[in-house]
Amino acid sequence: MKKSIYTSSLALLLIGTLLTGCEDFLEETNRQAISIPSSRENAESFNQLLNYIYEISRDNTTRYAPDMLYVLEDLGTDIVTRSSPLTGTDAINDYVDMNASNYVMQVYWANQYQIIAAANTLLENADLIDGVEEGLKSRGVGEAKFFRAWSYFKLVENYGGVPIVTAPITTAKSDFTRAEEQEVYDLIVSDLNDAINTVDENPEVYGTVSKDAARHLLSKVLLTRGYKSFAAPDDYERAISLAETVIANHPLEPTFAAVVDIENQRNDEVIFSYLFGSESSSVGWGNTKHLLYKFEYFNYSGLERGTLYQNGIGRMPTPYFFNMFDPEDTRNEETLRYVMYADVAEDGLEVGDTAIYFPKTAWSQARIDSKPYTVINPDEYLVNDGVTNVHFPMFKKFDDPGAPFVYANERALGDRDMIMMRGAEAYLIAAEAAFQKNDLDAAATYLNTVRSRAGLTTPLTATDIDITLILEERARELIGEVNRWMDLKRTGTLVSRVLEYNPHAALNNAISDKNRLRPIPQSEIDASGNSISQNPGY
Repeated sequence: MKKSIYTSSLALLLIGTLLTGCEDFLEETNRQAISIPSSRENAESFNQLLNYIYEISRDNTTRYAPDMLYVLEDLGTDIVTRSSPLTGTDAINDYVDMNASNYVMQVYWANQYQIIAAANTLLENADLIDGVEEGLKSRGVGEAKFFRAWSYFKLVENYGGVPIVTAPITTAKSDFTRAEEQEVYDLIVSDLNDAINTVDENPEVYGTVSKDAARHLLSKVLLTRGYKSFAAPDDYERAISLAETVIANHPLEPTFAAVVDIENQRNDEVIFSYLFGSESSSVGWGNTKHLLYKFEYFNYSGLERGTLYQNGIGRMPTPYFFNMFDPEDTRNEETLRYVMYADVAEDGLEVGDTAIYFPKTAWSQARIDSKPYTVINPDEYLVNDGVTNVHFPMFKKFDDPGAPFVYANERALGDRDMIMMRGAEAYLIAAEAAFQKNDLDAAATYLNTVRSRAGLTTPLTATDIDITLILEERARELIGEVNRWMDLKRTGTLVSRVLEYNPHAALNNAISDKNRLRPIPQSEIDASGNSISQNPGY
C-alpha cells in the first residue's frame, strides 16, 4: 500500500506557503495562516510571500540539525574532513555506508523543496493579489524565480534528475517522477534569465536579489552545464560574458583582509548576502559560519569557553589545505589562526600570553620544551595529545566576536552578514570557463588578478593553467563560502581528489563513481510508491 502523500516532504512542503485555508473542523479558528482568497484582497500579502522566500532560504542555509551544518557542501572533499583521529568510519566524509536512509539526505532534499514551495506559492498568486504595484510584482516574481533556480541547481547537482514542481500542490499526490537532468537545467536557466530581466540592477534595500546576483548564479550554472553531455555550444562563452559583467560591477577589494573584515562586510565586491542583524526579531537562528573548522581549544591551559574563539561543529581542513599556501599568500593569515592567546590566567600564563602556537614548519622537541605554551607541529594535527583528539589552526575568516559560545543544536546568534556571492568567484568562474574553451591566456589573466590581490606577485602563464590550479585557487579564496563538493563533482575530480587528499576517506577507500550523485531519500521513494527511482549503486 502506498504511504500517505503527507509523509513525503516533496509533497507536504509543496501544499502552499501562505497557506491554503483549512476546512472548518470542530469550529476551531485557524490563527496560524490566512486563506489564499483572503490574502488576495490585501496587497501586503505579496510582500509577505516574498519576505517568506528570503526567510526560508536564509534559514535553510544556516540552520540544519546539530550534526548536519554544511555537511553536503564541504565534508568529504579534498579540503575538509571530519575532526577526529585516523580511525573509524563516517557515511558523509568517508563514503562508508552512504545510503538512502541517511537522514541528512532527507533534510537537504526537504530544505530545497521547502524553498521551491515558497517560490511557487508567490508565482501562482502574483497576478491574483489585488493592488500590487506592477514594478513590485515584476521584481518579486524575478526574485522568487532566482531562489527556485538556486534550489533546483543544488538538487540536480546532488541528486541528478529530480521531480519538477512549478506550482503549489493543493490536492493529495504521490505519483512524482524524476525529470531528466537536462529538463531541470532548462528550468533553472529559464528562471534565471527571467530574473535577470525583471529584478533591479541596484536594489534600494541591501540584501535584495540584484541582476548581478542572478547573472552570477547563471554563470555558474552555465559553467556546470558546459561539462555535461547536453551542454549548449555557447555555455562557456555565456558564463564568461555574465561573469565579466559581474566583475565590472563588483571590483575586488584592495586586500583579502578587507574582504573578511567584519567592519567592512558590505563592500563593493559583495554580490549577495544573507542578513541577520542583532535584533531578536531579525537574527533568527543566526549566522553559523563562525562555527566552522574549530576544535575544543578550551581544554588547554589559559583558554576557556568564550565569545572570541567560539565553538566548533566537528570538521576540520585537511592537511592538504594547510599546506596549500605560498609563504607570501596573505589569505593564509586571514583565513587561519596560528596563535591563540590566553583569556584566563592559568598554569603560569597571563591573559594575553600565547597559549597555543601552530608553527607552519615543525619545531624541534627541544625548542618546544623551552616554551611555556603549547606548541603543535603540522604532523600532529590528527594525533591525540591527551588533551584533545585533534587540534589545528582554527578558522578566523568568519569570526564574529561577541556571539555566544553555543553548541550546534542551539541558536548560534551570529549576526554578521553571510556572504554568498562575491566578485572574486566571478573571476574564478571566468577562468575555469576560459580554460574549458582552451583560452589559457585569458584564464591566466583572470587568475592573476585574484592572486595579485593575495600578494602573489609572480604571474601565471598559459602553460601553468590546469584544473588542479584552478581548484586550488578556489580553495584558497573561497573555502567555507561555496559548495566544494559541487566544485569537485563538476570538474570530474571528486573521487580522485578525495582519495588523494582526504585522509579519513583514503583510509576507508570506499568512495567510487556512484558517489558523484547522492542517494535519493528512501522516504521520498516510499511515499511515491516507487514512482521516484533510486540512483545507481544505492
